[in-house]
Amino acid sequence: MSWVFLRDLLSGVNKYSTGIGRIWVAVVFMFCLLVYVAATENIWKHEHDESECNIKQPGCENVCVDHFFPVSHIRLWALQLIMVSTPLLLVVFHVAYRENREKHHNQKLYKNPGNIDGRLLCTYLISLILKTGLEIVFLVLFYKLYSGFKIPCLVKCDIKPCPNTVDCYISKPTEKMIFLYFLVATSCLCTILNLSELSYLVFKYSIKCYPKRHMKKQQ
Repeated sequence: MSWVFLRDLLSGVNKYSTGIGRIWVAVVFMFCLLVYVAATENIWKHEHDESECNIKQPGCENVCVDHFFPVSHIRLWALQLIMVSTPLLLVVFHVAYRENREKHHNQKLYKNPGNIDGRLLCTYLISLILKTGLEIVFLVLFYKLYSGFKIPCLVKCDIKPCPNTVDCYISKPTEKMIFLYFLVATSCLCTILNLSELSYLVFKYSIKCYPKRHMKKQQ
C-alpha cells in the first residue's frame, strides 16, 4: 500500500497548523505511519496462515480465526489512519479556495491565505472535531471487536463446520498485544492533542473577539 498521498497531506497541512497541531502531525507520521510501514504490517501479514487449530477439518480453522478476528488489526489501523487524516482535506481545500479566489480577482483579498482566521478558523475547528470523533470511534471499535484490547493465546471454537469444540492457537499473541497497546496509546495521545488544540483555539479567539464586542457595545 502506498502512503505517499497521506504523507503529502500531512506535510501540506503542517504549515497551517498551530504548535499543538504540528505535534499531532509528528505523532501521526512518526509513531503511526512509520511504525505501521516498518513493523506492524509484517506482523499481521500472514495472520490466518500462521494461526493453527488442533483439527484438520476443511474450513474449520478459517472460520474460527475469522470469528474471533473479523477484521485484521492492521487493516483496521490503516483505515483509522486514512479516516483520521481525511478531515485535513477540508483545511487544504479551503486554503486552495482562498488562493484561487485571489488569482481570479487578481488582487490581495486576504492578509495571508493560510492564516487561521474567519471562515478558515471554522473549517479548522470542524476538522479538529471530526478527527477527535473518529479517533474515539475507532478506539471503541477496537475495544468491541477484540474484547477489551486483548489478544488471547488460545481460543475455543465450536462453529460449523467444526465437528466439536476446537482449540485454536493464535500466532505471536504477545507481540501483537504490545503493538495493539502501542496503537491504543498513540490514539489516546492524538485525541488529547486534538482536544488541547481545539480548546486553545476557542480560548484564543474568544479572548481576541471579546474586546471588539465590548467596544461595539460602548459605541
